Amino acid sequence: MNKRRFVTMVVAVGLVVGVLVAVLNVNAQNGTSSDPTMLPAAAAYQANSQEQHTAELYQRVTQSVVNINVALPNGGATGSGFVIDTQGDIVTNNHVVENATYIEVTFVDGTILQAKLVGRDPQADLAVVRVDPSSVSLKPVAFADSDQVFVGQETYAIGSPFGQAFTLTTGAVSALDRSLQNSSQFSIPKLIQTDAAINPGNSGGPLLDNNGDVIGVITAILSDSNSGSGVGFAIPSNSVRIIVPDLIANGKYEHSWLGIAAGTLRPEERSAMKLPADLQGVMVSDVMSGGPADQAGLKAATGQADTPFGPVPTNGDIITAVNGQKITDMSDLIDYLEFNTHPGDKITLSVWRDGKNVDLTVTLQPRPTS
Repeated sequence: MNKRRFVTMVVAVGLVVGVLVAVLNVNAQNGTSSDPTMLPAAAAYQANSQEQHTAELYQRVTQSVVNINVALPNGGATGSGFVIDTQGDIVTNNHVVENATYIEVTFVDGTILQAKLVGRDPQADLAVVRVDPSSVSLKPVAFADSDQVFVGQETYAIGSPFGQAFTLTTGAVSALDRSLQNSSQFSIPKLIQTDAAINPGNSGGPLLDNNGDVIGVITAILSDSNSGSGVGFAIPSNSVRIIVPDLIANGKYEHSWLGIAAGTLRPEERSAMKLPADLQGVMVSDVMSGGPADQAGLKAATGQADTPFGPVPTNGDIITAVNGQKITDMSDLIDYLEFNTHPGDKITLSVWRDGKNVDLTVTLQPRPTS
């Protein structure tokens, strides 16, 4: 290589290096770099006491919760349930397993077992299925006294909304003593209303208090779109404690039946019948022929009064007490029959008739299936 050529190459290399330095300088001035930007290290998170409590509750109770998949004659469905004893019994809704040709439950550890139907109560929308207790470690739930539940109390729901198993939602008790009609037009009484997000697939799962104890069994939502709208309902735990033992022992539960149609006494009825202003009770609008009330001589309304909301019945018997317990509205009567009586029991109805009190003895029967 001659001296002149060497000098030319040195100049060329110098130009390239100069260009690179210039580019880097421009990039630095423009805030860019060829090296990747390093984000700050993740900060350590310390859960507060409520978060720690909720996480512990979830980890503990999900050991008792199951996802339920059922095969139906025309497809399938998904719901939830929870373990109640070490014999393999699991509570869910009747509407989850009704008409099922095959039932399968999945535990949080991934164990999948076939379950068989033990008993169901369409009237209360409750059912019990059973798995082989030797195939899985069973951890039963604890039950709370639903009569002690109050509006504003914290609630936790664990279930499988839209098939998303073991989902936790939280909220509060938003109302008490709600009722919904079942498919037979009888009412499920004393339902707990919650604003915890409830969606299809939550059915049959537990509604829990802050201790992780069951206060109810999720059964329904009110929604135009069939998705959570902040109004969900749970069957109270005290109903479960009454009904489920019969489902396990007998495969069914029989509810008491009085055999009337009735409604809470309204001011228009008081006015039309010239009743005492302080009289409270239930106006009997119809008496089913051959039913318990009919056999006891209860009389149905024979007239009606107009109101801004339509006609109401008049001139019928008004039930004011059952076995000495005052009845102020229709829910009082339904609740008393549901939680204090069984078919075959004799009860005393105190009735206001033609300006005086009359006591009638009624022998209750099982509810008809339709």
